[in-house]
Amino acid sequence: MPLGHTGISRTPVEFSLSAEGGITINVPASRMQVELDGQEIRGNYQLSPEQISNGVIIGLGRAVLLCLHWLTFLPKDNAIDGLIGVSSCIQKVRDQIFQIAPTDHGVLVLGETGTGKEVVARAIHSLSLRKDKSLVSVNMAALNEDLAAADLFGAAKGAYTGAQSTRNGFFQEAEGATLFLDEIGNAPPNTQPMLLRVLETGDYRPLGATKDLSTSARIIAATDQDLYGGAFNPALLRRLESFVINLPPLRSRREDIGVLIIHLMQSASLANITDKNLSFTLLTQFATYDWPGNVRQLRNVLKSALLGMANDEPASFSSLIGSPLKQKIYVRELTTIQPVTPSSIPVRHEKPTRKKLNELTEEDVLTALEENDWNIQSAAQALEISRPSMYKLIEANKHIRRVEKIPHDEIYKTWHAANNNIEQCASLLKTPAEALRRYMRGLGINVQADPIA
Repeated sequence: MPLGHTGISRTPVEFSLSAEGGITINVPASRMQVELDGQEIRGNYQLSPEQISNGVIIGLGRAVLLCLHWLTFLPKDNAIDGLIGVSSCIQKVRDQIFQIAPTDHGVLVLGETGTGKEVVARAIHSLSLRKDKSLVSVNMAALNEDLAAADLFGAAKGAYTGAQSTRNGFFQEAEGATLFLDEIGNAPPNTQPMLLRVLETGDYRPLGATKDLSTSARIIAATDQDLYGGAFNPALLRRLESFVINLPPLRSRREDIGVLIIHLMQSASLANITDKNLSFTLLTQFATYDWPGNVRQLRNVLKSALLGMANDEPASFSSLIGSPLKQKIYVRELTTIQPVTPSSIPVRHEKPTRKKLNELTEEDVLTALEENDWNIQSAAQALEISRPSMYKLIEANKHIRRVEKIPHDEIYKTWHAANNNIEQCASLLKTPAEALRRYMRGLGINVQADPIA
């Protein structure tokens, strides 16, 4: 950290826990430029717990970038090849891999595209007792529906037109090893009952054969699809989910972005492109972007940026991601606190026009909640009303659901679809996050404990 940089003030930026569990940022009166997610700030700012849980990027003197985020525990040195990061959520994934790898249990890996599902599958295999045999990978979405059963389980001679000889399937190829069924959510419907049988009994029958074969292959399945809300075979899903690893999206582990950039720039594919450094502005944009394509998109955009720099044609971040960059706006999400000193002279400030309590519409309340991750305190601050008043408006709003009236099955499905993220789950269910967290714990759902800074 270049703390001796001329842009860094000797007067510290102070961070303190607020009574509500948020963080107060005290920006010193110095020439050092302090930025919050790429926007310059002055004075004192109050961040809500939900904002911190999303990851906040602090810039100091255009020389240092810090990520303010919650940690449930400190990082441990248990590196897994390709699974890079220091965040609590990626540490949890590594712990799960070390826990399950030595066993023969099947694993279901869930996560958005580009989060590293195949990396996890390879890590489990390489740490297992089967590591001396090859991992057999199958892209279920690429299988021809008419031939999928033969591809998976093999076929006897003459089982279908063109079957001139007996052929082995992927299950036989993976005998005694690990079979990775990628994109399991796109498995052809006619193969799903067959997969269920082999998971239940260990037996399968090649297409056109008269006898069953047995398999000892370990199954790891992965998907970015919602298996809980679609047409996927429910009995097969119950078999697959005996051990589930949920991979977090990159936007929920923002503190890992800098670590990933360094790792990728040192990798064989990017290391020799250029010796030039990324600009502070570009690094800030990398750190604050939500990366819908996750690590895969980060790698591709970083490569494009480095190639542009090597050709003396540096590209803007908007052109790199192929769309205008949406900058985060903190007008409603941050509360400015005027610093007080003994010699302070009261000054009258013009306040922006705001609606009175009886003028607030149902849409105003709904928008405030959606823009503040369904956190009641933050939404109340955005509307400049008290928390009790916010509760009354919520109770009267027909668009906001009472958590106790939501069917348990819908809560379970939405929790899985939201990758176990309470704010995203609350947003999908249209119910306040705090009430949902308490209610889910009462149902026995393992909601992440309140984090520590």
